[in-house]
Parts: sequence; C-alpha cells; structure tokens
Amino acid sequence: MVSLFEYAGGHEGLHRFNEHFYRSVLADPLLQPLFGAGRASHITHLTAFTAESFGGPDVFSRDMGGFPMLIAAHRGLKISEEQRQRFVELYLAAADGAGLPDDPAFREALRSHVEFGSQVAVQNSHAESDDQLHPLRDVPLWEWPGPSA
Repeated sequence: MVSLFEYAGGHEGLHRFNEHFYRSVLADPLLQPLFGAGRASHITHLTAFTAESFGGPDVFSRDMGGFPMLIAAHRGLKISEEQRQRFVELYLAAADGAGLPDDPAFREALRSHVEFGSQVAVQNSHAESDDQLHPLRDVPLWEWPGPSA
C-alpha cells in the first residue's frame, strides 16, 4: 500500500504544502502571535515531522530533536480552542493551495492527523507539570486505507 508520504508527493509535495501553510499562519492575526515573526527552520522541521508521521524517513526524530523538542515548543503557549480551530482550517486550506491530492480518503487522513495533533498541542501548551502533558512521546505514524476507489 502507498503511504501518505508517497501519496502527498514525498518530501517535495509536503515541503510545498508546509510552505503554503506556514505563510498563511504567519499572516493570520489569530495565529501569528503563537509563531512570532517566524523562523526559517520551521518549514524544514514541520516538513520532516509530517513526512515521518506519514510514513516517510525518520529525520525529525533522528536529527531534529524529535517529539521532546515538539513538546517543549508548545509548552506555555496556552493555545485557545479558537486558535486550534483556525490552525486546522488553514492546514486543510493549504492542502488545496499546494495542490495536494483531493482524494477523499487522503483528505480524511490529513484532517484526522491535524485534528489529533492540534489537540495534543493544546493540551501540552496548557500543561503546568509533566504529568499534565499528553502521554504521546513519539511521532505518531498515521495510517490510512489508501486512495478511494
């Protein structure tokens, strides 16, 4: 079966997608405060995380600090539900803007991935102690049934 990573166009497709997404986040008045002026490395990290989660290479975990770095990045942000929903909305819109496949099964996997990940980020952003963190400690491997018939 083809992985989400391959179906999205591999590293190139996910990089294009994350560039589009990150630009929209930095331009959004509700989300921009969470990201500040932005960092050039963010797109590289986001692409590596998405690639690994979608069945691609494990560069994020192996070379970029992995999930512990992601937890640390979200701590203290106090992400609101409104910000989480806007994040999801822009993520899904970026799939159209970047020309990712519009196959319904692929889009459902993309939606469930960002919904779950954004809920983990919200919980971690409000955690005042380690035991309040979401129990996830590794990059999750997102699976799907494959393209719709």
